[in-house]
Amino acid sequence: MDVNSALTGMKPTRIRWIIVTMLFVMTTINYADRATLSLAGPALSKELKLDPVALGYIFSAFGWSYVAAQLPGGWLLDRFGSKKVYFFSIFFWSLFTLMQGFVGFLGAGLAVAGLFSMRLLVGAAEAPSFPGNSRIVAAWFPTAERGTAAAIFNSAQYFATVLFAPLMGWIVYTFGWKHVFSVMGILGIVMAFVWLKVIHNPREHPNINQAELEYIEAGGALVNMDQDRRKGEGGDGLPAWWCIKQLLGNRMLVGVYIGQYCISTLTYFFLTWFPVYLVQARGMSILKAGFVAVLPALCGFIGGILGGLFSDYLLKKGYSLSVARKTPIVLGMLLSVSMIVCNYVNVEWVVVAIMALAFFGKGVGALGWAVVADTSPKEIGGLSGGLFNTFGNAAAISTPIVIGYIIQGTGSFNGALVFVGANALGAVLSYLLIVGEIKRMVITRE
Repeated sequence: MDVNSALTGMKPTRIRWIIVTMLFVMTTINYADRATLSLAGPALSKELKLDPVALGYIFSAFGWSYVAAQLPGGWLLDRFGSKKVYFFSIFFWSLFTLMQGFVGFLGAGLAVAGLFSMRLLVGAAEAPSFPGNSRIVAAWFPTAERGTAAAIFNSAQYFATVLFAPLMGWIVYTFGWKHVFSVMGILGIVMAFVWLKVIHNPREHPNINQAELEYIEAGGALVNMDQDRRKGEGGDGLPAWWCIKQLLGNRMLVGVYIGQYCISTLTYFFLTWFPVYLVQARGMSILKAGFVAVLPALCGFIGGILGGLFSDYLLKKGYSLSVARKTPIVLGMLLSVSMIVCNYVNVEWVVVAIMALAFFGKGVGALGWAVVADTSPKEIGGLSGGLFNTFGNAAAISTPIVIGYIIQGTGSFNGALVFVGANALGAVLSYLLIVGEIKRMVITRE
């Protein structure tokens, strides 16, 4: 808070925490919609007679369009603002999720094609969501609170499993796999209209007071981000292609991009093959797998919150931004490598405990979006976030396919766990050897 606010005795409102809570809710639904296919996967593959490679390609369909739409999605956010673009994103990804439930009424061949097509559409519609989250956090939160805010919305990927995996497992077990998509699609459509009522830019929010606005702006929040956006161009009138070229020419950001790809490999193993692993490799029923998946997800959620709090704690204690962000990432990813130990144990509860530890570590280390909010040029936050997410979610394409081939080629999940663990180690090396100092990049004309 600045001197003027202190003199008036005005206590800052805390609207920014309502905003990040809404981001958390929508990201929970976002990830639940991504995970619908993994929970339905065992029953669906049996009904449609899909082998592991075919199922892997269907899992990957989301990733192809999600990655391809990242830069257009980021451009739309910078062009039209976060609130409007995010609303249409929520509405359409929910509509396409709903429509996936109807492909089961087609013949087997058409059902596979229809499911693949709907997953492509879900991926394209979801593309602006995480760059939108990053833009909104950058606009609403000072630097010293940004790690916690980003960790809150990012941890929703685990909370989605905690909340929805048992529900979706029960729906598949009781009513059949088609109904999972109907329930989640309708929920998302309703929440899209709630979004319009809750989300506003900082200067336009009806309930924020001047003290909070001054506090967040003085702390580094980009409160004018949407008001100052330029139509169809990057910062300072530069075209988007020139901005992308500069982003890709920055060693720090390239290291962050590589690290995010590696971290996202763990995410997509969990979202796609993990329930199948529990059913096929550990002999659980899909109902039991839905409930068992809750513990690793809960640990990931707790780790995600603690990682953000720990990062901001280090920052407030006077450590540099680089140390504050890198330390949780490195420690968390090293913990995630522990999942490889599951290849050497047969006791079910020990396997679940190891996976819980691995996903706790993944949660602690999932600070990539805080780094993006810290480093993105202020004029092109959406474009920068879209490029970051393009690299990260290339793992949505490669992870399901590579694991499908590993399983089909070896008849085992052992190689798959080694592949995922090696990517966790790759994230550590990227942040330690490539990223260097973490600081906000400035777009130039040179």
